[in-house]
Amino acid sequence: MSTVYEAAGGADGLTRLAAAWHARVLADEVVSHAFSHGYHPQHTERLAAYWAEALGGPPTYSSGYGSETTVVRMHSGNGPHEEMDRRAIACFDEALADCGLTGDPLRQVLHDYFAWATTTTMSQYHHSAAAVPADMAIPRWSWDGLQQ
Repeated sequence: MSTVYEAAGGADGLTRLAAAWHARVLADEVVSHAFSHGYHPQHTERLAAYWAEALGGPPTYSSGYGSETTVVRMHSGNGPHEEMDRRAIACFDEALADCGLTGDPLRQVLHDYFAWATTTTMSQYHHSAAAVPADMAIPRWSWDGLQQ
């Protein structure tokens, strides 16, 4: 069986998905606030590399951009934001459709991964980025969910 990464179209497929999601969130009146102070010029490529590594692809993100600690710290210290999280997940689901990733089980697995990451690891330290542990590894997600 192929990895979720391969089924999603590999690096190209996840880059298309990251671009579609980024366009959706920038157009959303609530989620766009997260980007109102600017974002890395290679945000789409970096996000796609992060997702790729999490979904069974190459370790491009951790070998060239940062670690899970880096990512979680970027998303921490902003207080709770449940409505923003819900809308970010909705944007992701719409981006899946934009990219033609609508067949199950792939669509459901990608949705489950993004919803889990958004509401768990990325929201875990909403009070303080300084509380994020220094040795976090990018969680791996497969057809069966989170891999231990």
